[in-house]
Amino acid sequence: MFDFIPIGVAAKDAARELANAGTEKKNLALRFIAEELISNKRAIIDKNRADVKAAEAKGVKSSLVDRLYLNEKRIEGIAEGVSQVIALPDPVGTLESGGVRPNGLRVSKIRVPLGVVGIIYESRPNVTVDAAALCLKSGNATVLKGGSDALGTNTLLTEIMRGCLLKAGLPADSIQLLQDTSREAATAMMQAHGLVDVLIPRGGAGLIRSCVENASVPVIETGVGNCHIYVDSAANLEMAIDIIDNAKTSRPGVCNACETVLLHRDIAEEILPKLKKRLDQHNVEIRGCEITKMILGKCVVPATEEDWATEYLDYILAIRVVDNIYDAIDHIRKYSSGHSECIVTDSLPAAEEFQRQIDAAAVYVNASTRFTDGFELGLGAEIGISTAKLHARGPMGLKELTTIKYLINGNGQIR
Repeated sequence: MFDFIPIGVAAKDAARELANAGTEKKNLALRFIAEELISNKRAIIDKNRADVKAAEAKGVKSSLVDRLYLNEKRIEGIAEGVSQVIALPDPVGTLESGGVRPNGLRVSKIRVPLGVVGIIYESRPNVTVDAAALCLKSGNATVLKGGSDALGTNTLLTEIMRGCLLKAGLPADSIQLLQDTSREAATAMMQAHGLVDVLIPRGGAGLIRSCVENASVPVIETGVGNCHIYVDSAANLEMAIDIIDNAKTSRPGVCNACETVLLHRDIAEEILPKLKKRLDQHNVEIRGCEITKMILGKCVVPATEEDWATEYLDYILAIRVVDNIYDAIDHIRKYSSGHSECIVTDSLPAAEEFQRQIDAAAVYVNASTRFTDGFELGLGAEIGISTAKLHARGPMGLKELTTIKYLINGNGQIR
C-alpha cells in the first residue's frame, strides 16, 4: 500500500515556511529555475527522448506524444514562462478590503496561500514546471503526480527545481514529485485529508471524474474541453473556416481545441465543401450528422451520440447541421464541458443572445477557442482552466492559488 503520509507531512512543513517567505526570496528561486532549465537543456532533451521513444513503442497516439515531446524551443518557452511568473505581482499579503467597525474593531481581508496543492496530470512535462512555479510564487507547496509516460523527464525537472529552492534558501520539499505513478498513489493523494489542502487534476475526462469521485480533499475541476463552434446564418464564412481550422488543427491535443462544429442549415451547403478542403490539409476525420453526410458524401463517418460528447484530442471533428441558433444552444447545453464555446456571426443580436444563454468559463464571438489561456487573455501564466464554479473559473493564475484570511484588531472589545 502506498504511504503518502511522509510526503504530505514534508509538504505541510514546507508550506508553513514558504507562506512566510518574502517575494524577493521566491523570485530568486524562480530565477534560478529559469536559468537552470536553459543550462540543462541537453540533459532534459535526452531524458525526454527516452520517454517519447517508450510512448511511441506503446502505441500512444501522435497528438498525445506531441504533448509529451520537448525540444530546445519548448524548453526555452517553459523557462520564459517561469520568468513571466517572476514579473507578476505577488498576491500573498494583498489587502482585498478593510475598515473599522462601529465598535472600533479594525477588520482587514488579505490573501494568503492555500497551503499544499496536489497536482495530478497526464503526459505534459511542461505542467511540472508551470504548476510548481505558480505554486511557489503564490506561497504554496506542491506535490506533483504526473503520468508514467513522462516520469524520466518529470523526475529530472523536479530535481533541477528542488536544487534551485535550496540555493535560494527555501525548503526543497516545497516541490515534490511522486515517483510511484500508479492509480494507488493517486488515490492516496486524493484522500490525504489534512495534508493536501486542494487537488487540481489536469487531464482528460476520466482523470477528472476519478478525482471528483474518489477525493476526500477539495477538488478544482480543470481541463476537460468539449468545445464547440457554432457558425450562424449571418457569419462571414471565410472567417468561420479560418477560426475552425485554427481551433481544431493548431494543437488538437489541448483542452481549448474545438471538438464539434455546429452549422446553421442556411449556410451548410456552401461552407461544408470549403471547410472540408481546408481540414483535408491536416487529414482531419469528419464525423457528421445525416445532412453533413448527404452534402459531403462517403468521406463522412456517421456521428453517434457518443461523438457529440467526446473530447477527441485528435484530428477528428464532429459536425452537425442545426435549424437555428436555439438548436445550437440546446446542443451545447447538453454536451458542453463548460470550458470554451464560440459563435461566428456578423449579427450583434445573435452574438449577444449566444453569450447570454451559454454557460461556460469562456464564451467567444468571432475568435478561436484556442485563446482560453491565462497568458493569451492577459492574466499571466495559469495552472489550468477551471470548469468549476466554486473558488475559481476559467484560467487559474496566482490570485486563484490563494484564499482569504481576515485580520481583526481590537482594544478589548467583547460581544
